Amino acid sequence: MERRYRLSRSKDFDAVYRQGRSVSTRYLTLHWFPRDDDPLGEPRLGLSVPKAVGNAVVRNRIKRRIREAFRLHRAEIGSQWAIVVTPRRAALNASFPEIQRALGKVIEHCNKQCNAR
Repeated sequence: MERRYRLSRSKDFDAVYRQGRSVSTRYLTLHWFPRDDDPLGEPRLGLSVPKAVGNAVVRNRIKRRIREAFRLHRAEIGSQWAIVVTPRRAALNASFPEIQRALGKVIEHCNKQCNAR
């Protein structure tokens, strides 16, 4: 996933957590917020993987899986979104297709809520 699709500044993460909405599945918690700074831009992803999930090798593996699932679902995501994904401990034992389905479900849920406004 290219760097332009990533959230990197702590103020962006804070805005998503404070002003955004969230939804959870068995494997993931997703926070999202519409970005006003670049309404025609691409969706941006931030990952927050706590140390409680596992050691560095495990956390990096989960991050790679989530980035790839995000890349595959990017077309379904609104272009102005800033998204922060936090994997849960259950994601350790999840296969890539399970993580991909979980991310697809939460994105679908987010789309429904955004269209209901």
